[in-house]
Amino acid sequence: MPILSTYRLAVNLIRVAALSPLLCFPSSTFAKQQTFPRFELEAVISHLDHPWALEAIGDAEFLVTTKPGQLLLIQQDQVQTWIKGVPEVLNQGQGGLMDIELHPDYKTNGWIYLSYAYAENGHNATRILRAHIHNNELVDQQIIFTASPLKDTYVHYGARMVFLPDNSLIISVGDGFDYREDAQRLDSQLGKLIRIKDDGSLPDNNPRFEEPEANPFIWSYGHRNPQGLYYDKQRKILFEHEHGPAGGDEINLIQPGKNYGWPVITKGKDYSGAMISPYQTYPGMEQPFIDWTPSIAPSSMLVYRGEMFKEINGDLLVTTLKTRELRWLKMQGNKVVQQKSLLRYLNERLRDIKIDAQGAIYILTDGEQAKLLKVTRRKTAKDTETTGQPAAKDAEKSPSALNSA
Repeated sequence: MPILSTYRLAVNLIRVAALSPLLCFPSSTFAKQQTFPRFELEAVISHLDHPWALEAIGDAEFLVTTKPGQLLLIQQDQVQTWIKGVPEVLNQGQGGLMDIELHPDYKTNGWIYLSYAYAENGHNATRILRAHIHNNELVDQQIIFTASPLKDTYVHYGARMVFLPDNSLIISVGDGFDYREDAQRLDSQLGKLIRIKDDGSLPDNNPRFEEPEANPFIWSYGHRNPQGLYYDKQRKILFEHEHGPAGGDEINLIQPGKNYGWPVITKGKDYSGAMISPYQTYPGMEQPFIDWTPSIAPSSMLVYRGEMFKEINGDLLVTTLKTRELRWLKMQGNKVVQQKSLLRYLNERLRDIKIDAQGAIYILTDGEQAKLLKVTRRKTAKDTETTGQPAAKDAEKSPSALNSA
């Protein structure tokens, strides 16, 4: 029996059964507790209107996207200008102007890539545009990808981007919420990771599927709403994280052509409390690298590599929306041995994270009066801390120690 048919049969049987309570378990058992280096935290910029993504284009020079459709140039800790010529975006629901990515050869070719919600005749899609910036305006604009089919929901766009070492571009496309079964359909780009060349054309070495109707741009499938992508050049691993429903947030180690299960396998439940699927495993479907149940709503991610916090080199840093924290995943090789919660005292939804050439950590908060925060190392005789609190000069801003996750 086809996977979707088996899934539908199982779901129909469950709908007539009594619902069991949702059990909550810790996401991991900690090894010997590690400590995060002492740090100082400052607000670089305040009063940002729903920022979504951040990209460094030089020393103390950043581009920031905002959901309503602004592209901001920040220089020397000040908003210098709004970049003109941004395409019209659908700023509704979870849609808007979203991710920004620089071409790996940006210093020589100047290409920047933007993802945004595109509207057409009452329907919408995740769209990718590339352009140059000249005299503070987007020029040479090229639309290089529009997800298909179009949908009529205003959620689950995915819209995160990352370049691979061969300069091909990976794009996350969400399942559109009401179209979750499309995540298993290979003739649909919803619920997928997509791979294109840097000009939008089709790579000649994408996965090939047995199904003749399979879309040739698909890199992996069975995803819900992927909003974290990071390629770790040292491990040669593509990390992806995605939102589950009520529970079932996860990190995946992406391999081309693999099926990551949604909605056939999940540890989450529908927001109503109903079970989405009876399966947490299924033949031919990948298990998550990390599962977060209950949900934390991960929003972005990176593998830290830098001189400022050398102790955490190779570790994962994940920003979250629901639990309002920076989640530190301590790695040993390719295994997570500890998770710890940082910056929870801010009580801010955290949207994006980047590091600069010196290893400082930059974090965008989320909302109408959002901030760009900078985390730097505090140089003291005792150079580690055990609670996740900031440096002493900021202690009045953090009345209690942070919780370990």
